This record gives sequence, structure tokens and C-alpha cells, in this order.
Amino acid sequence: MRFLLLFLLPLLSFAQTINVGFKDFQLKAGLNQNQFQYQVLFKGKEIVAPSKLGFSLAKPAIDLNRFSIIKIDSSESNSTWRPIWGEEDVIQDHHKKLIFHLSTIGLNSIKLDVEFRVSGNGVAFRYSFPKQDNLQHFIIKEELSQIQLTGNHKAFWIPGDYDTNEYLYQTTLLSEVDALKAAEKEKDIALTTLVDDHTIQVPLTLKTNEGIYINIHEAALIGYPAMMLKLDRSNYSLHSHLVSDAVGNKAYLETGFSTPWRVIQVASQAKDLLASRFILNLNEPSKLTNTDWIKPQKYMGVWWEMHIGKGTWQMAGGKHAATTENTKKYIDFAAKHGFDGVLVEGWNKGWEDWFGNWKEEVFDFVSPYPEYNLAQLKEYAKSKGVKLIMHHETSGAVTNYERRMDKAFQYMVDNSINTVKTGYVGRIIPRGEYHDSQWMVNHYQRVAEKAAEYKIMVDAHEPVHPTGLHRTFPNWMSNEAARGTEFNNAPTLGINPEHQTILPFTRLMGGPMDYTPGLFHFQLNQFEKDRTQKVLSTLAKQLALYITIYSPLHMAADLPENYEKHMDAFQFIKDVPVDWSKTIVLDSEPGEYVGYARKEKGKGNWYVGAVTDEHGRSYKVNCNFLEKGKKYQAVIYKDAADAHFEKNPEAFVIEKTEVDASSILVLNLAPGGGVAIQILEK
Repeated sequence: MRFLLLFLLPLLSFAQTINVGFKDFQLKAGLNQNQFQYQVLFKGKEIVAPSKLGFSLAKPAIDLNRFSIIKIDSSESNSTWRPIWGEEDVIQDHHKKLIFHLSTIGLNSIKLDVEFRVSGNGVAFRYSFPKQDNLQHFIIKEELSQIQLTGNHKAFWIPGDYDTNEYLYQTTLLSEVDALKAAEKEKDIALTTLVDDHTIQVPLTLKTNEGIYINIHEAALIGYPAMMLKLDRSNYSLHSHLVSDAVGNKAYLETGFSTPWRVIQVASQAKDLLASRFILNLNEPSKLTNTDWIKPQKYMGVWWEMHIGKGTWQMAGGKHAATTENTKKYIDFAAKHGFDGVLVEGWNKGWEDWFGNWKEEVFDFVSPYPEYNLAQLKEYAKSKGVKLIMHHETSGAVTNYERRMDKAFQYMVDNSINTVKTGYVGRIIPRGEYHDSQWMVNHYQRVAEKAAEYKIMVDAHEPVHPTGLHRTFPNWMSNEAARGTEFNNAPTLGINPEHQTILPFTRLMGGPMDYTPGLFHFQLNQFEKDRTQKVLSTLAKQLALYITIYSPLHMAADLPENYEKHMDAFQFIKDVPVDWSKTIVLDSEPGEYVGYARKEKGKGNWYVGAVTDEHGRSYKVNCNFLEKGKKYQAVIYKDAADAHFEKNPEAFVIEKTEVDASSILVLNLAPGGGVAIQILEK
């Protein structure tokens, strides 16, 4: 269906401008003195001032920044689709599309298309290089995408780094962004490749002085390096900065290629940002025809005890955690309490010499330690109705992993294992590539595609930031790609209570996160008395994280013996689903508090979670999402009156009450605390 193109003649001093309106958004795009520019307005207010688009190529050495318009195409689309798993049963995709077919001015002109989509949540654009005689293969020096902001907004950000996104989030004004200073504090991150003091990562969330919320990210990152943003603090302009390869080039492409989408989402309420499905809609539908084998799951694992000194990954030293007998204990506990899987790390030979050694072949992914009898554990897990979850740490030797993937995945199939957690700790081989480079972006996709051939689900750790590709590759179910639970044991910064209230507005905008919540013991000196680290959270908040940090693969991260001390609270982890038919975002504010209500898939039950920063607060839950005329029982897992994330983290109360659609629950969130509610149909 065609839609009306307005103002084909001068507007805002552009020479050729198209004005497209959609709900609260208005996009203006066209040429100004042969430079291509766009502008975004929200409810009549300028959000992105006129900003330039283009490219600089390294080969051929030419800048693509002066254009003529060949033609303009436009259309409108309104459809729905059903995720295989996720936060909703049905997602609507209603947008207007505008494509400028451009040609550079001069001899041997190069054709470039710029495509916009305008939806009820924001504006996105991408570039396409059509097949053409004057250009076949080329190298990107830099993408010249600009986002000219209109003020000194509050920003929620992490430093620009080619190798890691596991930073603690910062909250400052744009004028106060200092990436190098922030990174200097991060002694807990083993590998960093910082850009400079004013480059930051996406997803980036902003709040204007007028209370408007902006999120900037990318969608459908395929065949291209990750984008970061270089901030000009003199005028609050953001400029795309692509992650380079080991020799300084950004991307090697051939015509017929489209870049990822650059996404600008805007909302007048913070919760509307979290409710957006725009990034998912910008990704292609599933490439997998048979998806019956893809199942969300809850799991436990031989993992946390290595972080807190009870055990080790390596066999040497006498504290090896991945033994046959220890794994059986986890299988028994998981089976008794209805968990789907058990992750085992440190099961395979090579952990004595795996980190920082720049070796190509450390792991072969098919050789267990002698005290880990996988054949026996396969049958034992099967008898208990539990599946083992494989761990593949590459130690950065990615070429080694690619050579061995077929054999490794077949080994998993032979042992009835259909889920793998991959890891990429260390400098990448070959050549010292970066974790977020084009080569590695292609690798993560190759893993997802190869795993699908073997009907294996993937949970990637230390990868590039997610960009909604779980729609296209639904077996690529979750990622770490941010600072998660393991950093509670970090020797310096760790995780502060604010961090979990920022993650939904930043990292989770691109897709699910394997945050690994569920810690019940907070002073981490159970096994090594000189440890001073604490988990800066209340127990009730750890329960709430199962709702506020979404993942179809959710781990109960703590040790079985710690859960056995609080089996009444553990009941919530046992009950909480990992697949949903509907999600309602409750009152939320980045850096302060976040709340969700989610409906269990296939049932009428709801689950509510809310978390706060280091400040205690009263939090209201309006139950108007419940079906009218029905009565429900609410089981409320909340902070006790004297709970505090530092002073009294394990203090919680469980209450039961009847609720309906007219109920309003007024709840106290302790400093660093939260609340988790199970609402069951009567």
C-alpha cells in the first residue's frame, strides 16, 4: 500500500525533502547542498536535528557524501507474527518504509540506497549497496552516520571497547562522559581494547531535560562490525564508529549488501521504551523451518562454586568441581525440583593452560577429564529426566573451534546434549581479531547456523551485543554480553544495585541476557575466609530478576546447599516460567527502578517482578492487567521491613492475598531490594 509523500520541494532548507509522519513521529529526509540528511521529531519536538549520512571507503579510496537522488520508493506495512518463544505470543509490525536511491556525484558514480522505517516506536535506517558496474568488492574505512542530539541529555552508558561490554553502567550527563576514566576503575575485566575517552557503546539510553527517553542501538547485525558512537561533547553530536579488524579496516564487502539498521527509539514514558518490539521487527523471520526442538528451559550448574573458591575448572589442585559424583549431586537436586538441565563447566581437558597463552589448540571439545564420566552421566541424567548442558570455552582460539565444531556438536548429539554455552575469553585468534569485529560477528552467526544443523540451542558468553537476531536464528537463545552475576565476585567494582535497573534499558533492548540470577548467600567467604566480596542485593531482588531480566534460558546460579536453607523462597524459582504469552511493563525509571508483569504461556497465571537501586522505595502494582471478573491468589515474596542489600540481605517475607483486576498492591522495596509475585488463577 502506498502512502502520501509530502513536501517534495524545499523544507528546512533541504533541497529535496520527504516528510513522513507515523503516530507521534515525523521523519524528514533528503538532500541539502547534495549532502544527505535526516531529522526526527517526536510529538512535534525535535529529537534528532538535521544529521548527515554517508561512507568513507578505503578501497576504492573515496568518500560517499555528495549525492543526487535517482528515485524514491515508499510503502506501508501492517502485519503480525508469532515468535517461537519470547515475551509475547503475537507481535505487530506496523511501519512506513521510505527508500532513497542515490548516486554519488562525479565520475564513476556509485549507487547507494538509504532505507528508513518509521513505526510507533521510532525511526530506523540502513544502507544498501546495490549490484552495479562501478563497484563490486570494496573495503569500508568508516561509516559516516550522524545523530545530532538536541541537548546535554542524561546518559546511561559504558565505554567504547572492541573486546568487552562487561562494564558497570555509568549515569552522567553527555558533557561528563569520560570513557577512559570510567574504564580505569575496571580492574576486573581481563581484556580491554578501549577506543578513546569519548567513544561509548550501544545500546545507549538517554533522558532529556523535558523527560523524553531515547534509546539508540542497531538491529540485524549480520556480516558487518558492531557500531559504537563517538561523542562530540561540544555540540552533543554522535557519530558512528565501527569496530576495526586486526589491520585497521572496518568491513570487507561486495555489492548486494545491506548494513544493520541504526535504530532510534523514543518514548515519553520510560516503560514504553521497554515495551517496544521495533528491534525484533527489523530482523528477518526465522531461517529455520523445523523449530519443534527449540525449548526454553531453567537450569542449574557446576559453575558458581568455581567463582567462590569451593571448586576449580582445572583438575589439578584437588578441588576439581566437574567430577562424576559432584555432577550427580546437581542432577539429583535439579530433578527433585523440576529443572530442565545441568550445566557443567571444567569437564574437558585443557583448563590448566587455557587463559592468556595465545595458543591455537587448548581445547578439543570432545575429551573429558578422567574423573568426569560423560557416558555414565548421560544415562544418569536421562534416568532422572534431566539433560546435561555442554560448555565450550574457546579461550579465544576461534579458528580452532570452527575446525572442530562438527565433531564437537556430533559429540553432543551422541551424548543426548542439545544446549551449549559458548565462551570467548581472551584475545581472538586468528590475527588478534576483536570480539566485536566483522570477522567475529560472522563467526557467532556461523556457530548458530552450524548448531541448528545438529538441533542444538546456543547461549553465547563474551559475544558482541545482541541485535534481535534471536528472531532470525531462534536456536541462538541467549547471550551474556554485559556484566552479569559472576561479577559479584569481582575484587574491585562488582555489581552495584543500580546496574540491574539500567540493564533493561540498555543491554536487554537487543535481546535476552543470561544474567544467571538466583543467589541466596551474599557474603562470599563460605570456602575462602579471606574473601571480602558481597552480593549487593537482597534475596527478594534475586527472585525478581527472573522477571525483570528476560531470558528463555534462566539459571538458578547458587549452590544447592544455599537453596536448602531457604526452600520457601526457592519455590518461586521452581515455579517461575521462562516462556511468556504477554508482557506488561510497569512503572519504571532507568537507574532507579524497573517492574514487569508477565503472563505464563498457555495458562492464566501471571508473575510480577520489580527491583530498585540502592534507595528503598514504595512501589505500586496496579493489577489491571488481570482478567476482569476473576479472582486470583497472589503469593508475594518481598523484602522484610529490616532488609537491606548490605546490612540484612537475606531478610524476606512471604505473604498470600486474594487479588483481582481492581487490586493495587503497595509494596516496600528495601534498599537494593525487590519483590517477586506469583499470581495464580483460582
